Amino acid sequence: MTQAAAADRKFMGAALALAKQAGGDGEVPIGAVLVRQGEIIAAAANAPIGNHDPSAHAEVLALRAAGQALANYRLPDTTLYATLEPCAMCAGALIHARVARLVFGATDPQRGAAGSALDLFHHPSGNHRVEVMGGVLAEECGTLLREFFRQRRQR
Repeated sequence: MTQAAAADRKFMGAALALAKQAGGDGEVPIGAVLVRQGEIIAAAANAPIGNHDPSAHAEVLALRAAGQALANYRLPDTTLYATLEPCAMCAGALIHARVARLVFGATDPQRGAAGSALDLFHHPSGNHRVEVMGGVLAEECGTLLREFFRQRRQR
């Protein structure tokens, strides 16, 4: 395994821990961490239910925290790790923040905006391109989501 692949797995593991926390709180289990120069600068668990905020997706919360920490709404030279392929709202936020790279775990065939349902990161009218890599710890991320929804259906 290359050093870059090992780092991707490490940071996705941190996002996965946050996703588990979100699931334990009754939220859809999604986590996100934002990394710059090998250091986590922001991290968040999904919280739309608890925050009563439809925009409180893990990715958006991590971007907000990073913006505050760095006193800048632009986040160049960063990588966002998310356990689920981002939706259109989160993809748009990543593009506006000028995040350099996105690494995600499980794909989202219904709402994924990194190539599954649509691809906002490579839209011809876009003025910023985000390098995208999916499938990092995909099985673990997908299993967590499937198990969460299976348990919910049983209730």
